[in-house]
Amino acid sequence: MMEDKKKVLLVEDEEKISGMYRDVLLENGFEVLVAETVRQGLEKAKIGKIDLILLDILLPEESGIAFLRKLRKSFENIEMPVVVVVSNYSTETIREEAFSLGVKDYLLKTDFTPQSLVEKIKEYL
Repeated sequence: MMEDKKKVLLVEDEEKISGMYRDVLLENGFEVLVAETVRQGLEKAKIGKIDLILLDILLPEESGIAFLRKLRKSFENIEMPVVVVVSNYSTETIREEAFSLGVKDYLLKTDFTPQSLVEKIKEYL
């Protein structure tokens, strides 16, 4: 029997970035779902067993912080997937709030190549 692929949900509105991350994750054996908005991300998080969510903070309509609040509410009685923020936006206030909402890590996009991001993801799975 084949080993189950780990499923990653990528919540990122910039197509170039989500495409780049998606491709490198697929190449490394992950199953990947992509969402461009908070609403899409929450829908996809609820339907499939997601192992890890990569979340941008700056999203259209609502922020990644709004996503985290709603995600926590949705997963109130069940284990929430691992969430890693990958964003170019970082203030101390936002970082603190993200961690208070259960984020495992807060990474700046500029500090990671797609491949080094994959290595970081593997640490959490």
